[in-house]
This record gives sequence, C-alpha cells and structure tokens, in this order.
Amino acid sequence: MSNDLKKEFWDRMEDIRSGMLGADNARSVPMSHFVDDDTPNTLWFITAKDTDISKAAGTGADAEYIVSSKDEHLYGRIHGRITVSHDDEQLDDIWNAFAAAWFDGDKNDPDVQLLRMDLKEAEVWVTEGNLKFLYEIAKANVTDKKPDAGQHGTIMF
Repeated sequence: MSNDLKKEFWDRMEDIRSGMLGADNARSVPMSHFVDDDTPNTLWFITAKDTDISKAAGTGADAEYIVSSKDEHLYGRIHGRITVSHDDEQLDDIWNAFAAAWFDGDKNDPDVQLLRMDLKEAEVWVTEGNLKFLYEIAKANVTDKKPDAGQHGTIMF
C-alpha cells in the first residue's frame, strides 16, 4: 500500500496549487509549491527574502506543509527540512506569472528567494471523491461497518 499511496500522493500534489507552510521560528503562511520530477522527494517554493519562512530556511529548519484539496481529494501533513537554494536553473524552470505578481521585477529581482523542502515523511489521506464518500456514509448508517473514506497512511521519503 505504501508505494501505491506514495504514487497517489505525487500524482495529486502536481495538481494542487497551495498549502500552509511553517517552520521552526516561522508561523505557517499560505504558499504555492512546485513539484519537479528531476528532484524527487522535494518541494520548491518562491518567496521574498525578508519573510519569516525565508529567514528560517536560511538556517536550515524543520518545516511542515499542510495541504487540503477537495478537488484532488488529498489531505496531508508533510514534514521535511527547508533550506535556501541558489539554483538559478531551478528558479528558471518553476518561475511563472503567479510568482511574478508578487515582485516588482522579474525572477532576477533581488528580493526573490527560492526555497527547497526535502521531504522526510508525510501523513496523507486520499479519498475517492464526494459520491463514493456519501455512499459510504449512507451505508455506514444502515450497517455496523465504518465508512471507507479512502487510503490513509504515513509515507517515508
């Protein structure tokens, strides 16, 4: 189940656009993540250099990223280590109009900071969608069985 759950996790994370990222000495804030197949078990973020999350990453911090997507039917608590990255090629690959909207200049704006989160583990819940869930709730109310809400488990990276 673990490999299937890990595959489902990555497939769905590619379609989720945001979550809440927090780290040691940095409160959780909404952030957009980027998945790159060339850097497995890693999430990328673009932020400003003066943010608390960027400052925490500057010292290499334990971080937690929470995702919740009813459209992708994935809910997760992702734990890892966040650091500052100076990988200009990676920044080129993930830079987009959404990131550009937060900065006065382009990706060369001196305030742009690329962050790398190397994942350690994730506790995830993967569901099949609203109709199946509603069916399971109805079935549980007329039987003694608990509803099958999908897969739940911890993934190690």
